[in-house]
Amino acid sequence: MVQPPAKIRVYLEVGSQRTFAGAIDWPGWSRSGRDELSALGALIACGPRYARVLQAAQLDDTQRTFLFSPPTNISEIVVTERLKGSSTTDFGSPAVAPSVDEAPVSDEELRRLAAVLEACWQAFAAAVEAAQGKELRKGPRGGGRDRTEIVQHVIEANGAYLERIAWKPAVVEASDPQRQMGWMLEESLKALAGAAAGELPLRGPRGGVRWTPRYFVRRTAWHVLDHAWEIEDRAL
Repeated sequence: MVQPPAKIRVYLEVGSQRTFAGAIDWPGWSRSGRDELSALGALIACGPRYARVLQAAQLDDTQRTFLFSPPTNISEIVVTERLKGSSTTDFGSPAVAPSVDEAPVSDEELRRLAAVLEACWQAFAAAVEAAQGKELRKGPRGGGRDRTEIVQHVIEANGAYLERIAWKPAVVEASDPQRQMGWMLEESLKALAGAAAGELPLRGPRGGVRWTPRYFVRRTAWHVLDHAWEIEDRAL
């Protein structure tokens, strides 16, 4: 008898105006909506797009680690946790870590997290490269960053994410976007490895709790992919 595929685990981060649905086991695959149902619908809708990110990176799937099959309807997912969102959630960014992100990271999981993170950065770099020389469609009131501004925003945001995991990146001077992105990916992978090995402090100098390795990847992958897809969708 053929066993049905396991359901995809999803957590919900519920704010007062916006809800995020994120896949527990697939960092970066997270979408939002005005309520739970619309967030889950948005997540399912971009499943094929997320699958292409993994496929394009040509990740090693010899152990079925990256054999991702996007769901076609809501019956193929299961909500395992609901979290109370914040003003950041309502603003448009996930901000609360699911409880599973507190778990330690094994060597095998570290390789998987690193590979997924690298795949997301590759997708962003590819989108930036493809949009070179192209105009990005403006919003209804003429708003929206251009390609260079998006790259700079992602680089700066990732620098702040590295601070949240207590990593001090090496300083590099590079004006080329591809070099900047390559440097940030390299520093992020080093930070992830150090945090997973317990080499980085768990609390800041004032007692604030640092991000866990899993949440660092989850938040970084979401942000990088979100802007990769923004560039793809806005390129004229």
